[in-house]
Amino acid sequence: MQQNSAEEIEEKKAVLVAIITQNQNEEKVNEYLDELAFLTSTLGAKTIKRFTQRLEKPDIKSFVGKGKLEEINAYIKAENADWIVFDDDLTPSQLRNLEKELEVKVYDRSLLILDIFLSRAQTAQAKTQVELARNQYLLPRLTRMWTHLERQRGGTATRGGAGEKEIETDKRNIRNTITKLKERLAKIEKQSQTQRKSRGKIVRVAIVGYTNVGKSTLMTLLSKSDILAENKLFATVDSTVRKVNFEDIPFLLSDTVGFIRKLPTHLIESFKSTLDEIREADILIHVVDVSHPTLDDHISVVNQTLTDIGASDKPTLLVFNKVDLLEDEEELSVKEKVKNLKNTYWHKEQNDVVFISAAKKENIEELKNKLRKLVESKHFTIFPNYLKNTYY
Repeated sequence: MQQNSAEEIEEKKAVLVAIITQNQNEEKVNEYLDELAFLTSTLGAKTIKRFTQRLEKPDIKSFVGKGKLEEINAYIKAENADWIVFDDDLTPSQLRNLEKELEVKVYDRSLLILDIFLSRAQTAQAKTQVELARNQYLLPRLTRMWTHLERQRGGTATRGGAGEKEIETDKRNIRNTITKLKERLAKIEKQSQTQRKSRGKIVRVAIVGYTNVGKSTLMTLLSKSDILAENKLFATVDSTVRKVNFEDIPFLLSDTVGFIRKLPTHLIESFKSTLDEIREADILIHVVDVSHPTLDDHISVVNQTLTDIGASDKPTLLVFNKVDLLEDEEELSVKEKVKNLKNTYWHKEQNDVVFISAAKKENIEELKNKLRKLVESKHFTIFPNYLKNTYY
């Protein structure tokens, strides 16, 4: 899939679509669409309209009903929209029908996230992981892609034997590519595993959390190194590892890719090595955006993902970040907001909770003190005869 230049992407106008069902009420749909709009802007397009429809289940042919599709089509043509983005995954036939009917670029949630990951990946490992996921996604959708190419050429290549043969050739080529990517990824993962083993018995701490909660900013503060931190979803795709020392007790700190609702299965499978940083960690720092209106959902998504990858039983420090962004009528200082938050149910439920503002560098010492205790506890378990203030 060819990527657009930055100039072209900035000019794109997008329309978002979601359905309201018994399992997904209007309030929840609006939350999802807010996130989808953020995802869309991360890829470089501006959302100009949202469409929703109440349905028991998605229409088998076009996701939305015929009347709603006509309404969307009329709007797209009137406003010269470039993209239509659906908040759920579409079937290959739905994608084909929608692109034929609407004559614009059709994204579903998975394809949108895949393209964001593709633009963000830096290392050979991340690029290979995303490319593998992308090819696995495209394989059953080649008919749609071929129809798109046919329309560009203005020909009828997909009609009859010649087109079918070319589609089969393309499918065979993608299968071969998938095989090669899997082999390449296996080699990279083996190297990564060797690198992780070579780190010895040093305590390992992984920063986890929903996307765009400030993990990279916190990583920068704790490791005193420059880590990319942007107000965009998936600013971090590659995991980053830094060595940190607390009172001469060293540990490895890793920043990992952010979790998100409805994360494509192929991406979870492909990012096995990145997730291994979490699985093999001794301690987790779970960062939460305390100012976000759906932070409870974010916590649930992260906890469920940790359970899914077998990492839910680790000692975890729950860090509520972005305290400075909490709105209040009294215009309290960050310190006063932190003090008030200590009376909340989050703080009362468990001891390993801290409220901070990484951007404002507020209450970082309390965070370090709590993290130091967890690291020391694990460190002295590994090295029971280790003398404090002595390097090993």
